[in-house]
Amino acid sequence: MASQIPFVVSDPAIMMGKPTIAGTRITVELILEKLAAGETVEEILEAHPRLTREAIQAALAFAAEALRADVIYPFVETTP
Repeated sequence: MASQIPFVVSDPAIMMGKPTIAGTRITVELILEKLAAGETVEEILEAHPRLTREAIQAALAFAAEALRADVIYPFVETTP
């Protein structure tokens, strides 16, 4: 999986440094939002012809790796 991550780059001059797919202005965030909204990989590829299936997989791998960082996520208690 780590070999896919080079598809993802961050350049302060492009999209304010957000992680993007190399050679595009398509952010990892956009790909994740589209998948979360229920779009299929095929729909994303159709809407963004410069993307590849491998680049989408790399975006997912990048997001998974980013979440492995030592971060404390706030826990919100809810009362029944």
